[in-house]
Amino acid sequence: MNEEKRGAAGSRSSERDREAVIDRLSDAFADDRLGMEEFERRLELAHRAETSEELTELLADLPREAAPVARRPDPVPSHPSTPRPPAPVRVPEKSLVAGVLGGGDRSGGWVPARNTTAIGVMGGVSLDLRESPLASGVTEIECYTLMGGIDIIAPPGVHIECNGIGFLGGFEYRQEEPPMDPDAPVLRISGFAVMGGVSVSVREPGESAGDAKRRRRALRKERRRALRRGD
Repeated sequence: MNEEKRGAAGSRSSERDREAVIDRLSDAFADDRLGMEEFERRLELAHRAETSEELTELLADLPREAAPVARRPDPVPSHPSTPRPPAPVRVPEKSLVAGVLGGGDRSGGWVPARNTTAIGVMGGVSLDLRESPLASGVTEIECYTLMGGIDIIAPPGVHIECNGIGFLGGFEYRQEEPPMDPDAPVLRISGFAVMGGVSVSVREPGESAGDAKRRRRALRKERRRALRRGD
C-alpha cells in the first residue's frame, strides 16, 4: 500500500540524486544564499526525501547550477632561459650596385658594406640609406657613372664627406649642418661622373625632396630670427 502511494506521488529518489542535492545545498550555504538554520532544515529533509520531486523542491528557490567550465590544461612550462641579446648586424666589406641600361635600387633596411661601388652606365642607381644601420666609423661609396645618374639619400645625424669629379656632368651635394655627435658614423662619397650626375641629399625617413627643401627653408628662417633676438 505504501509502495503504491509513493509511486503515485512520484519517482523514487536515488542515492546519486540525494548526494547531488546535498552538494547544491552545501554550495548555497557556502555562498551565503542559505542561513545556518535553513541549511540544516533542508539537509534533514534531503536525507528523509523518498522521491525525486521532494529533492527538487529543496532547490526550487536556488539559482540553477552553472555548467562546469572545462579547465584548460596548464601550458607546459618552457625551460627557463635568459633572453638572447639581438644578434649583431653583420656588415659586409664590399658590395656592388650597378645600373647598366637599367636601374639598381637599394632601400629599406639593407646593410651597406664598408665599401660600396655604384655604377650607372646609361642607367640609374638609387641608394636610400635612411633606414639602413650604418656601421660605426667610415662607410665609403665610390660612384662611377657614364651617361647615367646615381642618387644617394643619407639620413640626418651622419657626417658626410663628398669629393667627386664631374666631366660634362655634375657631382652635387648641398652641405648640411653636421651632427652634434663627433662619434657619429661617417659617410664618405667619391667618384667620377661623365656626361651624367651624382646627387647626394639628406632627408628624414619618409620625407620627400620637396618636404626636405621646406624643412631647410624653415630652419634657415628660424636661425635668422634667433640671430636677430641675439640668442
